[in-house]
Amino acid sequence: MQRDQIFRNSIIRDMSEGVMAIRFDGVIELINDSALTILGKENNDLEGKSLARAFFDDEENDAFIQCVLDAVYEKGIRRESYVPYRTAQGVRQLRVVSSCLREQGEMIGVILVISDITELTEMRDAVRAMETIQELNRRLELRNRLLQETFGRYLSDDVVREILASPEGWKLGGQRKTLTVLMSDLRGFTALSERMQAQDLITMLNHYFGEMYAEIERYRGTLIEFMGDGMLVVFGAPTWRETHAADAVAAAIGMQKRMDRVNRWNAEHGYDSLGMGIGINTDEMILGNIGSEKRTKYGVLGSAVNLAGRIESYTTAGQILISPGTHAAIREELEVRKALQVSPKGASGEIPLYDIVGIGAPYRLHINETAGQLRPLPQPAEVLFSLVEEKQIGTERIRGKLMAVSESGADLTSEKPLAPYANLCLDIGESLYAKVTESGEGIYRIAFTAKPPCFEAWTRRVFRASIEPDEGEDRHAYKQI
Repeated sequence: MQRDQIFRNSIIRDMSEGVMAIRFDGVIELINDSALTILGKENNDLEGKSLARAFFDDEENDAFIQCVLDAVYEKGIRRESYVPYRTAQGVRQLRVVSSCLREQGEMIGVILVISDITELTEMRDAVRAMETIQELNRRLELRNRLLQETFGRYLSDDVVREILASPEGWKLGGQRKTLTVLMSDLRGFTALSERMQAQDLITMLNHYFGEMYAEIERYRGTLIEFMGDGMLVVFGAPTWRETHAADAVAAAIGMQKRMDRVNRWNAEHGYDSLGMGIGINTDEMILGNIGSEKRTKYGVLGSAVNLAGRIESYTTAGQILISPGTHAAIREELEVRKALQVSPKGASGEIPLYDIVGIGAPYRLHINETAGQLRPLPQPAEVLFSLVEEKQIGTERIRGKLMAVSESGADLTSEKPLAPYANLCLDIGESLYAKVTESGEGIYRIAFTAKPPCFEAWTRRVFRASIEPDEGEDRHAYKQI
């Protein structure tokens, strides 16, 4: 038996795990070298000593001492505990497993197997930390995707990305920057909306906006907002581009070129064709977050923005007008159809505007002009019209004569002088809207901005009536439609 005990003790001392045998009277009977290394103790500090003398002064390791006491007092119960243990080298994480120590079949104490699992714990914690980080990243990605999908319907991708990247930077406030603003508007949309079903109108508008936004996005524009049938777009923010003025003109040309595709789609769905005018201005403006703490809008403010709106109001369908500021900011070659002098509200005197139909490299874009050739009428056709100011049709009826007509415009004489770029509403049985674009020798060149459904039939009647009225019809009625 003595030999068995010696053999057993020899095995215990050679084990790589720490082993400590404690009798029920609290005396440490045996401790191997691995346990001494783990606990940072010397053999003569522990072996043959009582637990009280060996550990009780070590207040920093109360958890370990309590674990040992529990094993001694709860005789015969296998326990497994995980406790921290402080040594001169730092805090270790220990796994302590206790079981009965028997001699000749009788329980004489407990044996503790002590494992230093610090590295495993750190590895486990690292794995848990990585899993936590991955879960947080997954949630963040999900959140950002949700925000992008939600707010991306109301803001441009660049604005959404900047908000997600730096939310603190999007508090209320703004800054002054030189940027380019583009404003677009459908010509005659008010009259069109009055004769369309609401669902058809929205369907047509949504398709139109989708086509236009594709060009805005291509040239790095930021869509600030839809304004009824119009759009307000800024170039050069939130992502700065030195070419913001040229980008805006390229986008405008791309938008006008897309109108052919828009109108083919409209025709396939039984909708009227659309015509769009675009005004562009480059100048200093205020850019930032406007609103309250509960509701904020990313936008631009200032006289430069207002001027872009004024410039747009001078346009006819298919036209792009740019300000001197935009013209001066563009290094690329511009193809200008004509320059015109205007006196917009809020400006000090006249300013030139440039009617753009193309831009050179690297954009290389050009608008194919498809306006119909004016056909002179054999006999002038009388017509009544009213002036339109601030989208209100005046009550005064003015007499005029049509001298030539095309699909897109006409030459008109008037009993009263007309201001340059005046908006007109011609009575042709329905309302035909037009804008004065040129004048000379008593004749005004007008461009049609909104044509009613009866337009084609009216033009046929005008040409036919100017030669000879149909039998049974009043010739004067055709001339004064």
